Amino acid sequence: MNTGIALKKLGADVRVVGKVGQDGFGDFILNELEKAGVDASYVVRDPEVSTSFTFAMITSTGHRRFLHTLGANGTFCLDDIDLAALDGARLLHVAGTFLMPTFDGEQTAELLRIAKSKGMATSMDTAFNDQVEDWMGKVSPCLPHLDYFLPSFEEAERITGTSDPEEMGRVLKDMCPGVVGIKLGPEGFWLKTEDFEGRIPAYEVEVVDTSGAGDCFVAGFLRGVLEGWAPQRCARLGNAVAAFCIQAIGCTTGVRPLGDVLKFMEENG
Repeated sequence: MNTGIALKKLGADVRVVGKVGQDGFGDFILNELEKAGVDASYVVRDPEVSTSFTFAMITSTGHRRFLHTLGANGTFCLDDIDLAALDGARLLHVAGTFLMPTFDGEQTAELLRIAKSKGMATSMDTAFNDQVEDWMGKVSPCLPHLDYFLPSFEEAERITGTSDPEEMGRVLKDMCPGVVGIKLGPEGFWLKTEDFEGRIPAYEVEVVDTSGAGDCFVAGFLRGVLEGWAPQRCARLGNAVAAFCIQAIGCTTGVRPLGDVLKFMEENG
């Protein structure tokens, strides 16, 4: 949801696929997507489950803790997806891997294969879930079908078993033919491609709320992909969109139109 709304704010046409319950949280999600101009017509409503939700608790120092209920995401599966949602699309992004136990792994890989067969670019982001036991086992079927894999440092650490971003990138790139990137929070982004390896530094701004920063980074990165930009420039755009995000309260409130973000990048190097 966050990545989709941020992408829409950046000027992309966005369709969201997922599952919610017939409850107030489901109503809220669909209303927020509609207000943002995101096509939510492929979101399934299931009266037998509750909508997935997360309570974020933020301390005065900015430290965050989350309480998460899987809800509808726990039963979301490939059969819930109307493949007509892919028609005319240029890019498929899978968000929330590790929070969709039925869909994670082989079912995600199958959807990625379908998207690739239609000529689409593919990307995947992950979400931290301390209950996961086989982190690599959930992503390894997907990696061969990805053009962009964009986990956070904490998630990449669990997947690869190393805390060195350079080694993380190498382990994942050995399994992924596409671009691999590790979100490093205030340290920026570690990028690994066929011909580049290194850190893209974050922009220094006043931090108000870091909620949604990773999702907004991904939105910026993918907006660059849709523009046909090289990965390094996509990463800088991702960092810039994340910088706007963390200067306002809320997951996507601070995201500005693409023109404003590009002006910020020109002014800040």
